[in-house]
Amino acid sequence: MNDFIIQCRGLTKNYGTKTALEQVEFSIGRGRIVGLLGPNGSGKTTLIKLLCGLLQPTSGELLIDGHTPGAYTKGQVSYLPDRMYVADWMKVRDLMGFFRDFYQDFDGAKASEMCQRLGIQEKDRIKAMSKGTKEKLQLALVMSRKAQLYLLDEPIAGVDPAARDYIMNTILTNYNENGTVLISTHLIGDVERVLDEAMFLKNGRMVRHQNVDDLRQQEGKSVDALFREIFRTEPFGGEYHGF
Repeated sequence: MNDFIIQCRGLTKNYGTKTALEQVEFSIGRGRIVGLLGPNGSGKTTLIKLLCGLLQPTSGELLIDGHTPGAYTKGQVSYLPDRMYVADWMKVRDLMGFFRDFYQDFDGAKASEMCQRLGIQEKDRIKAMSKGTKEKLQLALVMSRKAQLYLLDEPIAGVDPAARDYIMNTILTNYNENGTVLISTHLIGDVERVLDEAMFLKNGRMVRHQNVDDLRQQEGKSVDALFREIFRTEPFGGEYHGF
């Protein structure tokens, strides 16, 4: 087993003439909760899609558990995208069956228990759910895998504060304790309390990666305050909106 779940060296991703990520380098160990922090358009989603194997890098090296993203790593990674991917025609039991068929590490009993706590029944049709309930369902299924790496792309964006608390508590109490969670967000205040490490992406470059306790001691301020300082001249939306 590799000591690092993620190793990234000189990672660059271009979309035509636009550079979404440029010479990004970092390593992340196991059993960590890491914030991937930056305004919209800073390259967070591009990086997560590269980690999932949904995109290919223009140059550089990216390894998950010592392997290039591919068939092996898909079995190690549990991915929550920033947009809903659930088909409305499905019932909850259909979606659970999909996860059982595709992921050997899926714990159906845990998923059922989490759904019951949400008041979701297996016979419920997804198209009848509110947006917030769909997002909670999707998160429950993603967190019901015993994965080595959980990639959560903006899991609390677009939901009310009460739902954010539920989502963060769900993440904290259900991930594989030996696994690592990478949370992409620009809502730092809502996630700071759970983070072990923080990575700051600015215009596609990694400008800082540090243990959160060390960062607070060194800077004498919260991660949220440091984020605001680093990005105070950056309009949200950024130069590379949508990456």
